[in-house]
Amino acid sequence: MIKVGDKAPLFSLKDQDNNDFSIEQIIGKKPLVIFFYPKDFTPGCVREVCAFRDQYQDFQDKGVDVIGISSDGHKSHEKFAKKYNLPFTLLSDYKGEIRKKFGVPSSVFGFLPGRMTFVIDVSGIVKMRFNSQFGAEKHIEESLKILNKGL
Repeated sequence: MIKVGDKAPLFSLKDQDNNDFSIEQIIGKKPLVIFFYPKDFTPGCVREVCAFRDQYQDFQDKGVDVIGISSDGHKSHEKFAKKYNLPFTLLSDYKGEIRKKFGVPSSVFGFLPGRMTFVIDVSGIVKMRFNSQFGAEKHIEESLKILNKGL
């Protein structure tokens, strides 16, 4: 399980446009917020991604990239991103390997993948991990609190 102070695991996944994405493209260049969410088009996940969308400029103003990860495939992500006008990258972790690397637990009763957000500084060190299946919008608030303290 990844804890605050640990180095973020390196990984590569496909994005919503079926392009290769590697975290190594960002580490060393800018801070990063990675949020793991259970499933495209579910009510809590729609609230979460729309909250990140609505405050996306706050993250951009701080020079931070935002990335959402779920087990949905790139075609689902593509539709999800278009429907909700999401300006950030969505990655497909359909095997759950990256979720495991980060130590994201399952949700209540293990039916859905968990919801967890990580703030990672420019050098790749985890500065925050926030786990809350409920209150999806809290992930944005907690991330911005850490970022406002400066990385």
